[in-house]
Amino acid sequence: MKILMMTNSYFPHLGGLEQSLTSFSHELRKLGHEVLIAAPGPVGCTDKKENVVRLPALHHNNGKGIEFSINLPMPGEFSRIMDEFRPDIIHSHYPFFMGDFAVRLSRQYHVPLVFSYHIMFEHYVHYLPIRTEGVKQFLITLASGYANMCQHVIAPSQSVREILIKRRIKVPITIVPTGVNVGAFAYGRGKLFCQQNRIPAGALVIGHVSRLAPAKNLDFMVPALLELLKKDKRVHALIVGRGPSVPMIRSKFKQAGLQKRLHLTGYLDGQDLIDAYHAMDVFAFASLSETQGIVLVEALAAGVPVVAVNAPGVREVVKDYVNGRLIPRIDQKKFITALEWVLKQPETKSKMIKQQAQNSAKEYSIRNCTLRMLKIYKQLTVRKVPFSYYHKTSWQSLEDRVKTDWDIIRNVIKAGKVGIFNRG
Repeated sequence: MKILMMTNSYFPHLGGLEQSLTSFSHELRKLGHEVLIAAPGPVGCTDKKENVVRLPALHHNNGKGIEFSINLPMPGEFSRIMDEFRPDIIHSHYPFFMGDFAVRLSRQYHVPLVFSYHIMFEHYVHYLPIRTEGVKQFLITLASGYANMCQHVIAPSQSVREILIKRRIKVPITIVPTGVNVGAFAYGRGKLFCQQNRIPAGALVIGHVSRLAPAKNLDFMVPALLELLKKDKRVHALIVGRGPSVPMIRSKFKQAGLQKRLHLTGYLDGQDLIDAYHAMDVFAFASLSETQGIVLVEALAAGVPVVAVNAPGVREVVKDYVNGRLIPRIDQKKFITALEWVLKQPETKSKMIKQQAQNSAKEYSIRNCTLRMLKIYKQLTVRKVPFSYYHKTSWQSLEDRVKTDWDIIRNVIKAGKVGIFNRG
């Protein structure tokens, strides 16, 4: 099977969306399928080995940790991709910009379109110049309308699926989490990692891995970590990642006089990341904006109990008193108490929790998740008409293009009305 993945964000940008796309595409190739990833520039960074084609785009960084690309209209380039690759399925990973082109290509070439709902866009309104409830409703309506232009929607978790149903998404919605190579995360060199990063033997290590940005609710998590470090001199904080919140984290620890017990490693991947997980005694996570939280599964696969705040995409992964602790709401005292509960367990109980953590991660193996995705692809392509070019020069082609563009414009108009009048 030939799968065309279309995304508005890909490496070198870092995040769950990019990781999900990479994990699925690698596993699909292992299973013998062809995957082509179409993403905005930088032009010239096309990776033929990974089968990634870069398209010209305007790139913007708003200075608050959000980078995005607006691909330039290149209908000839898209036609070339379709003519040469001839996909059986198009999988869109973003509802704007490249996502619009995915709809056009799907209808023009009669190729089924799948859309993965990776991001709850309303949680990112604070990055925009205008931060009103109307803008929030605009984004919700725009993304939901886009989903209804596709043949199938992928939700990473049950809680996200329930949200999408409430938002009147009427096409089939299937839960397919992003998988993790659980076997690879099961074994790591935690002691060596601690030595290399000057974490003393016998330290109690609270870990965190993410793109270090305000959306991860770090303004809540960092003060909680500081309070715990003040209470127990054995506790150290190991934070993996990079992003706009790094200066804030350093400043908070310095102000508290605890900078020597902060270990900021920057971005890690591969064996270095696995070793970092194995250096942790507990994993702290406070984000409320996840659709799944891949790092939670990675931590559990490494046998690290997780303490997190109850939120969509989190509650399916973290089971209270089983593989960690799930705090019902934002509450610093309860968050600290939960971290202490994990750290103070006797050895026999601690081993049991770690084993339960690894067992719970098996549900999210990349092979199982990819097979579930393939099942959806095959169902959609059973009745697919053969790939053909007859629409390219016909009046029917023009009619299809006009109708598709009008559907996209109409969705924007509808979202604009909802945003202006703040009505659902």
